Amino acid sequence: MVPTVISRPGLLRSLISVAAALLLAALLLGLSGYNVAMAFGTLWSGATGIIAGPAHGSQQVPLGSFHLDLFQLAQTLTQFIPLLLCGLAVAVGLQAGLFNIGGQGQFIAGAVTAAAVGVAWPTLPSFFHLPLALLAGTLAGAVWGGLAGLLKAWRQVNEVVSTIMLNYVADNIANYLITHSLKDPHNQAPQTAAVSPSATLPILVRHTNLSIGLFLALLAVPVLGLLVQRTALGFRIRAVGRNAKAARVAGVPVKHTIVITMALSGALAGLAGTIQVLGAQHRYFPNLAGTYGFDGIAVALLAGIDSTSVFYSALFFGALAGGAGYLQDQTNIPDSLGRIIQAIIILFVGMRFLFYQRKRKQMLTHSETMPVQDSTAL
Repeated sequence: MVPTVISRPGLLRSLISVAAALLLAALLLGLSGYNVAMAFGTLWSGATGIIAGPAHGSQQVPLGSFHLDLFQLAQTLTQFIPLLLCGLAVAVGLQAGLFNIGGQGQFIAGAVTAAAVGVAWPTLPSFFHLPLALLAGTLAGAVWGGLAGLLKAWRQVNEVVSTIMLNYVADNIANYLITHSLKDPHNQAPQTAAVSPSATLPILVRHTNLSIGLFLALLAVPVLGLLVQRTALGFRIRAVGRNAKAARVAGVPVKHTIVITMALSGALAGLAGTIQVLGAQHRYFPNLAGTYGFDGIAVALLAGIDSTSVFYSALFFGALAGGAGYLQDQTNIPDSLGRIIQAIIILFVGMRFLFYQRKRKQMLTHSETMPVQDSTAL
């Protein structure tokens, strides 16, 4: 069996990490002279959209002495979409024992490809143009992730090294394209033209960036769970993650599995970039990816490799991001509070991950000293 540190996220350990981060953030706020209760109350209101007082405006729903601000809730869910998909991208790599930190580059590859397809062929009908743009962006992320898989499988290039280098390659290629062949001819800024309406995802809440890409991201959770736990490919991925040498002896095509896993991981990150372009920003420009690819690492490390747990982890980080902006608007507390909480959580879960890696290395070293059974016996 896979050690519980990674196969089950350890709900208690994750909650302890979150609680410790919140307590340390509260201590920092108190030492800085801020009202801690007011700060966390405002952060909660911004994250959930549940705000005290009567409702005002068309996008606010009365809830007794509170009201639901759909705009604020949409802000959180807009942040949640790329965090969920990038977190799933890292998590599926961990299933195979691969640490994909190239979500940033795969996000960019998907985003710029989706923008290119969305700008081209503006006369195509929406029922064809939109799926084409979604597919192109997702496949671009898969190719970018699969490239790192090929380097790992056939040249033994560490995936951490290759993926982080490919991040810079993707960013530079995208920046070149938006200043040359893909540049908007009607704008001096380095960016693509606006995506054709036939390739844009419908918006769920007016005057926000929340699109039906939310449902695509949510659908990825059960689909990935079924794929990993209930299919032959999922079995091979998990077998490679547990012990690649034993899997090879048992007849599992380890190299092909590594490539497919990295391609699948890249496809999820590429889909995140695609939704960001087609649903939120409607064009590609520098820094569109933000830090979503790297934040997905924190999401996955907090949750573990279970896709359902990644959902809750991404929702938490999305709430932090959405609430921090509202906090700064309503108080004089900087929105860096959300980043501070996230950084402390990363510190705790990073220590836990390093402990697991050391334990796993010891287990693999011990298994290599054991006599290997004949493959027919397996």
